Amino acid sequence: MPWIRVIEPDAATGTLKKEYDAAIKRAGRVYKIIKLFSLNPSALRGTMSLYMTLMHGRSVLSRAQREMIAVVVSQYNGCHY
Repeated sequence: MPWIRVIEPDAATGTLKKEYDAAIKRAGRVYKIIKLFSLNPSALRGTMSLYMTLMHGRSVLSRAQREMIAVVVSQYNGCHY
């Protein structure tokens, strides 16, 4: 299994700490998928901005429909996230 070095929440500073704090506020913890971006906090910020726009922004699709699409695509791709 591949291994990617990540920065844990207790060692985060600056922009990364702000992103981790936001993750904790949203989900109660920092999930591994978020930690994978820890070496590039600006990429994490951009990814989260895209995610929030797609999943929480205005759309003709309901939030439930968007979640269902995400689940189907993840399943199809063999991704457990």
